[in-house]
Amino acid sequence: MGADRLTRTTAVVTGASRGIGRAIAQALIDAGARVALIARNEIPLREVAERSDGRGLAIACDVSIAAHVMSAVEIIDDAFGGAPDVLVNNAGAFNLATIDSLDPSAFSTDLETNLVAPVRFARAFLPGMRARGRGHIVSIGSVVDRTVFPENAAYAASKHGMRALHEVLRLETRGSGVRATLISPGPVDTPVWDAIDPDNRAGFTPRAQMLSAQAVADAVLYAVTQPPDVNVDELRLSRS
Repeated sequence: MGADRLTRTTAVVTGASRGIGRAIAQALIDAGARVALIARNEIPLREVAERSDGRGLAIACDVSIAAHVMSAVEIIDDAFGGAPDVLVNNAGAFNLATIDSLDPSAFSTDLETNLVAPVRFARAFLPGMRARGRGHIVSIGSVVDRTVFPENAAYAASKHGMRALHEVLRLETRGSGVRATLISPGPVDTPVWDAIDPDNRAGFTPRAQMLSAQAVADAVLYAVTQPPDVNVDELRLSRS
């Protein structure tokens, strides 16, 4: 398939300023899609948009805040003339803390970012997708949507919830023309690890042994470029 495989396709990618989200957004743009890039920091989004030949739209948005999400949805509706063809719910907060030291407000913010925000975006765009009989919602999960690790209460809870959300979404959209895919990678080498230094912490995967962000982007591209009658229910990625 060529670089124009997603020409005339519109997409939304949350958490698009760095790491996995940025790699996904760039992959979709390179494949010809028009992409709304969503993250709190607009500067790196504009860097991607400025190199996109007009196919990137930078939208500053804190997805943990409902009003920000609704404002972003309005901008996207105006720019794309309705719901996007592809929604990639990728934005995520990743904070380590034992349960007895976990600030409940931080736990709540992580859930708002990792789980509630995907519901808000799906709820906003799903009616338009259903009405036209096509669309694709991609959820970026994690190895922790099926297992748990110490100090991982907030992230694991949100990603287990995302997997459940995906399964319900897949059932509710079956036969509608709207597709749903969950992509669950193992550890991915992104800036989220900078403050954690996994190379020097027991029980963590060294960064050299992690997946690349591009590997996750390639998985997203694979899922969304399948024929309309094929749904990729789930992809689990690990380092070979």
